[in-house]
Amino acid sequence: MVERGGKVTARTVDNVKSVTLTAEIIRNVKESATLYSDEWLGYKGVSRIYDHSIVKHNQGQYVNGRIHTNTIEGFWSLLKRGIFGIYHSTSKKYLQMYVDEFVFRYNTRKGTESERFNLLLNNIENRITYKELING
Repeated sequence: MVERGGKVTARTVDNVKSVTLTAEIIRNVKESATLYSDEWLGYKGVSRIYDHSIVKHNQGQYVNGRIHTNTIEGFWSLLKRGIFGIYHSTSKKYLQMYVDEFVFRYNTRKGTESERFNLLLNNIENRITYKELING
């Protein structure tokens, strides 16, 4: 999920069924928000809770005035390019860590490299040892 001109929130989910996606949206999005999505059936339930508009990609529609999903699709493109171009692959076990890295990169994109590095250092809560990484 991404707020236009704001921050992105992303996490791995077990499936993309309506009940799963709706729970994540409710957990992360204010009820007063307006949602824009594509026509994926997993988003069907959010229309009962939110002002929800849809672009119909399967009909060749990608923008309808203010309604589009280009912002979030841009984020997913950066994540996918990062995994395939930098890391080459990932496993389900570590996928959330890769997602977290690219969320951090996206949400700090307007800062300098030194600001980003200092922010990272200030927010380190724990470390993982090589033994934990391999045996975990």
